[in-house]
Amino acid sequence: MRLNLRRTLAVGAALALVGVLTPAAAAFSADDDRSCNDLMGDDAPAFIVCRWLAKPDEAYDIVKFWGANDNANLKAATPTDGQFIDCSAPGSSCPQLEGDGTVGDENTPIPEGGDSDGAPECESGQECAVGGYEEGGDGTESAPEQSSGLKPTGTAATTQTTQTAQPAAATVPTQQEVATAAQSPVGQVVTTAKGTGLRVWIDTELADDWKAGAQNFAAAVKRVAALAARPEVAGIRFSSQLGYNTTFKTDDEVLAFVTAASSALRQAVPGKRLGVHTVVPELACGGNEACKTAMRTRYPLLAPERVESHLISGRIDQLSLDNGLTYGGYTTWKITAEQAQANQWIQVRARAWDALGQVTAEDTSLVGKVTAAHAAKVSKPVLEGSAQQVNLWTRVQDAKGTVTRLTAWDELRKLAPIQRRMAAVYTPATPEVDVASDLKKIAEAFGQVYLTVV
Repeated sequence: MRLNLRRTLAVGAALALVGVLTPAAAAFSADDDRSCNDLMGDDAPAFIVCRWLAKPDEAYDIVKFWGANDNANLKAATPTDGQFIDCSAPGSSCPQLEGDGTVGDENTPIPEGGDSDGAPECESGQECAVGGYEEGGDGTESAPEQSSGLKPTGTAATTQTTQTAQPAAATVPTQQEVATAAQSPVGQVVTTAKGTGLRVWIDTELADDWKAGAQNFAAAVKRVAALAARPEVAGIRFSSQLGYNTTFKTDDEVLAFVTAASSALRQAVPGKRLGVHTVVPELACGGNEACKTAMRTRYPLLAPERVESHLISGRIDQLSLDNGLTYGGYTTWKITAEQAQANQWIQVRARAWDALGQVTAEDTSLVGKVTAAHAAKVSKPVLEGSAQQVNLWTRVQDAKGTVTRLTAWDELRKLAPIQRRMAAVYTPATPEVDVASDLKKIAEAFGQVYLTVV
């Protein structure tokens, strides 16, 4: 297959610039001609350092080398030969394994006295065969092993075991239940949204149901799963303000809930994407240590490594980060709202969370009267490559019951190039006109919709 020069240039340009994320990068001199720190903003944390592997003029020479003569050098390139040692060759020295120097594989003869059916030898009268299920032999499938390294302890650990021990069948909707859910008011909203071309997510809250006990939790999961089982639904966001509101008191409770919800939903509707919404206040501090200490003390359940653990372990596929706190919450440290937001997304890029799952920016600030300049800024996290999606609320109700609505429709329509990365958070129970009219209007500016259901 021929590689044209344009493709080769794109590859060369992508390889030319590398950001090195390490404190040791301070060793690079400010006079280093391979430094590209001048390309980063002044608010970039000190531990993010940019260094050219190939400067622009060098990258062009590289492209010319591989593209010359109809890509002759590229076509002639072959993989490097592996380095192997022939232990039987004269003069070769190879390490010997302990014992007889052999290891077993699928072709190794059965040891003397072994049983050819592969069943383990057991004490007389006892069952010891293993069938791929969790220890205890109760027939329930074991939960996936978590790789975050953050393990629950104390009473919350017991709660997690209790909540996740319920049979999978308790949360899996039947075909009849799925059909019935499709005819419900919310189910018909899903159908209408799909008809407008919107990609649909179910936005709900399972935390209170989980705290209410296994029976309530199983019923809530089944109800949500029946709505989400249809092919029109891309995923489920099962919690908002996770760790920020007063629902949970400890890290262990948060971990137990997310683990239980993720496990139950993956059993009930396999293949659907799962997400949560929260905020990580420490990220907006940038390199200000006093700010980071204060935020970690004020919001102990929202430490970056705790939130990150849900992505690392695969418990969630999407993480929605709220920009709310960045508006005036950092004035004590002379960090403006714009600087705080920039710090947050620089930190997200530095931690490479997009390699672990989808990161979305959630914003409620476009309700009420807003300027055109502010409306245009909502797309910044996506345009800069920090977030893969922007979620905007169509209405916000404050503690006094006052409702403000999304107004910047004309400005949002101008973001057509990233429309598929724009999502509206919409509550069908409180339509502006009627559901069909609302969804049609949403589809003019957004590519996705989160249907908030109870």
